[in-house]
Amino acid sequence: MPFVRIDALGADGDRLDALGRAVHDAMVETIGFPPDDRFQVLTGHDGTSSALRYDNYLGIQRDDGIVYIAITMRSGRPPAQKRALYRRIAELAHAYAGTESRNVFIVLTENESIDWSFGHGVAQYDT
Repeated sequence: MPFVRIDALGADGDRLDALGRAVHDAMVETIGFPPDDRFQVLTGHDGTSSALRYDNYLGIQRDDGIVYIAITMRSGRPPAQKRALYRRIAELAHAYAGTESRNVFIVLTENESIDWSFGHGVAQYDT
């Protein structure tokens, strides 16, 4: 049930696929999402007609290898599990796509069960 959006500068289809796999595998490993629970939007930006902006906030020296990862999921995971997720995403993004960990920017947004509809106009998680 996580919804993931990945935006990467200068990314072709292979790199986007690798980044998508990295995030998905990390979520399966650290949070326990089912392997078939994948909802992702993967977007490459060419720097001209679409771009990503970044600076060196918190002293992290980013470059054009920047990847923005936005994850939306239901609330309830403890901080330690979220930290493990961030760490594993950075590790797998490097292993699968060659992305340096300093260029992996992650934001996690939590919501409630009623905030999801997986099709047919039905809130499947609403009890």
